[in-house]
Amino acid sequence: MTRPSRLRGLTLALVLAATTTTGCGPFGASEDAPVELTVKASITDKSAMDAVVAEFHRLNPDIHVSVAYADADTLQEQLPEDFRAEKGPDIFTVWPGSGNPASVTALEQDGLLENLSLRRFNLTMPMGVKRVTDVNGSTYAVPVTFSGIGAVFSMGALDAVGGEPPRTWTELLSLCQTARDHGKVLFAVGNATPWVTQLISYALVATTVYADEPDFDRNMDLGKETFAGSGWRTALRKYMDLDERGCFNADPLETTYEESLDQVATGRAVGVVQVASVLSELRAAAPDLTLRMTALPAGDDPEETRMPGAVSAAYALNPGTPHRKEAFALIDFLGSARGQNLYNRSGATLPAIPNTSFTVDPAIKEVAERQKAGTTVPFMDQRWPNSAVQRTHFAQVKALFAGTTNLDAALAALDRAHGERP
Repeated sequence: MTRPSRLRGLTLALVLAATTTTGCGPFGASEDAPVELTVKASITDKSAMDAVVAEFHRLNPDIHVSVAYADADTLQEQLPEDFRAEKGPDIFTVWPGSGNPASVTALEQDGLLENLSLRRFNLTMPMGVKRVTDVNGSTYAVPVTFSGIGAVFSMGALDAVGGEPPRTWTELLSLCQTARDHGKVLFAVGNATPWVTQLISYALVATTVYADEPDFDRNMDLGKETFAGSGWRTALRKYMDLDERGCFNADPLETTYEESLDQVATGRAVGVVQVASVLSELRAAAPDLTLRMTALPAGDDPEETRMPGAVSAAYALNPGTPHRKEAFALIDFLGSARGQNLYNRSGATLPAIPNTSFTVDPAIKEVAERQKAGTTVPFMDQRWPNSAVQRTHFAQVKALFAGTTNLDAALAALDRAHGERP
């Protein structure tokens, strides 16, 4: 889509922002057939998005929303291709920041996102959030969740082995042995699903890198730091140490995301290292589970422990949609307090646009406390200069698990990828 046509869309957005109050009543009856909106979203957000769609349809019975769910790898590959083939959905998941092919920055550079700067949700969106939804001062996504990455424990399974959530690296290693002694593994790892490979790295790097150097990403951009010469080396070594000590299930490279959750749901694994939205999927599979999310410790000083915490789910609007009025209505609902609370209440996450009426899920109490205390760090890929770093990270973790590379080669590959420019 050309820039002039996007400016015309922005003018229409201003008119709609002034006249539309989605979420307060029916969108408006029509004698014509109901409008069909198409949405593509991540499978990890299915419970949350289903709840939002059901309420949106109740408020707007003349708008039907059809959601297609896929895993992150499929979405990141297919969304850009769909749009270039003019087959893009009306509304779709977009990744905050710049770290993959379906990120806000990457898709906006190709002219594939509607400008949302004049939508009402922008009035209350925190500046820290806008850093990963905006490009050159304009907003191209509505953020809906603030999520953490950490250890999600089945408290029943943890009690059964006589353990408690570890606060130090030493306690973590000890808990691995305790779980094995009781015929379980501590963490189910589904590294057959590429995007899962990054999560333990991120959980550890939050402490091994960012506790001491919060400006690490800026220093990387300035050429003052490298992956190879930083706490990334420590984190990847610890990642492999956990595998070698039997903390994970057998054959992580042969285990999918879905299979890893099944191991937790059936009690074969005590927990999983995942994003907070996984709680809703585990609850759907095993409603009797009591779950708790904590930071994954990477050192022996709990005061130094950090947790990755950032905007997770966000949605964008196709500038070529034939249903602009209805699509803006759904975008506005996602950005409203009502939509944010519903999405996060179902998904066990926090609203990306905070409001006073939200009740925090007890399972993510630590995420909320860390958000308030400032002991979270952004998801690493949100601040990388290109999508090649994330793809390389996936591949190098897989190679480390397969034994076809070593730490030096893996870190060198990451440094080369970081030097690429889009």
